[in-house]
Amino acid sequence: MNNLYDQLLRREKKLCVIGMGYVGLPIAVSFSRHVDVIGFDINQDKISHLKAGVDVTGEVEEGALKDCRVCFTADEEKLSEADFFIIAVPTPVDEDKNPDLAPLTSASTILARHLKQKNIVVYESTVYPGLTEEVCVPILEKRSGLVYKKDFKVGYSPERINPGDKVHRLENIVKIVSGCDEETKELVASVYELVVEAGVFRAESIRVAEAAKVIENSQRDINIAFMNELSIIFHKMGIDTKAVLEAASTKWNFLDFKPGLVGGHCIGIDPYYLTYQAQKLGYHSEVILSGRRINDNMGQYIARCIVKKLIEADVLIKGAVIGIFGFTFKENCPDIRNTKVIDIVRELEEYQVRTVLVDPKADVPMAKSLYGVEVIKMEQVKEHSLDGIVLAVSHQEFLDYKPEDWNKYYKEELSRKLLADIKGIYNKTEYEEKGYSYWRL
Repeated sequence: MNNLYDQLLRREKKLCVIGMGYVGLPIAVSFSRHVDVIGFDINQDKISHLKAGVDVTGEVEEGALKDCRVCFTADEEKLSEADFFIIAVPTPVDEDKNPDLAPLTSASTILARHLKQKNIVVYESTVYPGLTEEVCVPILEKRSGLVYKKDFKVGYSPERINPGDKVHRLENIVKIVSGCDEETKELVASVYELVVEAGVFRAESIRVAEAAKVIENSQRDINIAFMNELSIIFHKMGIDTKAVLEAASTKWNFLDFKPGLVGGHCIGIDPYYLTYQAQKLGYHSEVILSGRRINDNMGQYIARCIVKKLIEADVLIKGAVIGIFGFTFKENCPDIRNTKVIDIVRELEEYQVRTVLVDPKADVPMAKSLYGVEVIKMEQVKEHSLDGIVLAVSHQEFLDYKPEDWNKYYKEELSRKLLADIKGIYNKTEYEEKGYSYWRL
């Protein structure tokens, strides 16, 4: 197997990344600086954009696509040219919050048709412990006719890329690696060490690596849920949550978490993979699912608070127009998968409040396709007279806004302008002194 590593370095063998999304694309581009890389995705439009040097995810530095040596393709026959595979496809949940393994099983099926002896397959997708070897490996065996551990080997190295984060990147985040045996684990570690400057951590087994990944985001989810619950309680007490957290954070071991919407393809999804498998084993999660319920309901809670603030401002609810600034699941990235801002929209619609969605970053066509909503750009907002504004996502473009910057978007006749600053990025006193009805979690 060490021979494969040397052959990759000599560009006699090729590495293939399956899935050219927020995770797979940066991996492919990074590896292409050291080895020959095939970047495969079933989405022909995405491949066409990548060949033209256009990265719709915004995860790769400008110009890096045109300079890299990745062979982008939607032709699965090209997979036959590779010997080391990395699968980085989404692992979402369905409407019942159960794992949706379709992207993962589809990728495994496609790969299996081109799998050869002595090939290595590394999965990066977030899964519950045991899934790689219990679900993916049987597909590889059945479709390829090859025998696991005899003809081909499998590893698991969970993705840790944080979309939109220009600081914590693939290169400077410690990479967990694992393999079906020690030899495979060492080969996988050596390959990833080519691009991960922070080094690799060799997990005891594939199942341990799978478990490590799924609890990382579950832990964060639970901590944010606690903050969201505190926010609800403190609002009932008439206490400003941010002021409380600023005071409490003066203690050296206080954990720096804040209330907010929890969406996206990781934190809002991964806990369900863990609790799904736990239920199959006869254990019903208490803490994890409780945290999920709190976070899943925050969009509705925020919308109801906005309605109350509109009533306080003497705004007629039916037909009121609210501008929601930010639609992505997090700041400074175009990703709208599992965005919880849509929950605010849907709940306001129940009160017959009209919403105007504004986002300088969001993937507009995908917003229309996934949620059936129109997202406009900043320059279009003035076409709408707003009764209130919700700053839902703290994109860089909004950070330096002052009361006078927001003023131009409201109806002129409003006596008090409602601004719901979900993340609490502005100075509360400054806005209240300017006559705003300012609210934050």
